[in-house]
Amino acid sequence: MGRLKFCANITWLFTELPDFSQRIYAAASAGFQAVEAAWLYESDLQELQKAKEATGVEVVLINTPPGNIKAGDLGLGAIPGREAEFRQGLDLALKYAKGLDCKRIHLMAGRVPEGSQRTTVAKEMEAVFVQNLKYAADKLSKEGITGLIEPINSRITDPTYFLDSPHHAAAILEKVGKPNIKLQMDVFHWQIMDGNLTQNIQKYFPIIGHVQIAQVPGRNEPDSAGELNYSYLFITLENHKYQGYIGCEYKPLDSTKKGLGWIKNYQIQNI
Repeated sequence: MGRLKFCANITWLFTELPDFSQRIYAAASAGFQAVEAAWLYESDLQELQKAKEATGVEVVLINTPPGNIKAGDLGLGAIPGREAEFRQGLDLALKYAKGLDCKRIHLMAGRVPEGSQRTTVAKEMEAVFVQNLKYAADKLSKEGITGLIEPINSRITDPTYFLDSPHHAAAILEKVGKPNIKLQMDVFHWQIMDGNLTQNIQKYFPIIGHVQIAQVPGRNEPDSAGELNYSYLFITLENHKYQGYIGCEYKPLDSTKKGLGWIKNYQIQNI
């Protein structure tokens, strides 16, 4: 039975500290050997590099820039007419990824434009997304980087996010047809979107490039009260021989360190 590896999502964890470089140190002192983050772009790249080198922590994943959050953006990959901005954001993500030796970039799809109906714009948005992903795949392949697309549930978290099911994401990946563009499985979102986790993991495991976890519905620690049996899900991933990191993208009920007992319990069970 293999042992799974966990990385701290420092956008969600160690938020007691204001700066991402400080959170890298905190993650390392808490025992994490790797971190991931959504958007690091307000942090100085050199400071992040210093923290990474001083701690030996691996940076596993970052996201492409969201666009203008105040205007309602959450990624630009599938947004018609904003292809140039997507490419600029990809260049910035690549700069940080190369600087931090990060081998995965989540290529954010974005939201259905305000005032539009999903059904009327779906085909156009999908065509834009496919073309942007093909462009990204070629750029990323030169750097040995994997691009990821992540479905986000539209029931609770984001009603207008374009990519809203693992089935939709898999269909888009098939159209893109690039081996370095894969599926990001956030178990929190998958449970809310579709349930049926055992079968969906089995069905889509060959195209899964990264995994993230949180309890449902509160998005707290995996061992907090909720719908998901993470002991079973971890065994499921072990049985599939998942080799990558699992991102801890959850909202701690108290301080981050107080809520990390679940990792120690997992490790003890696998000794």
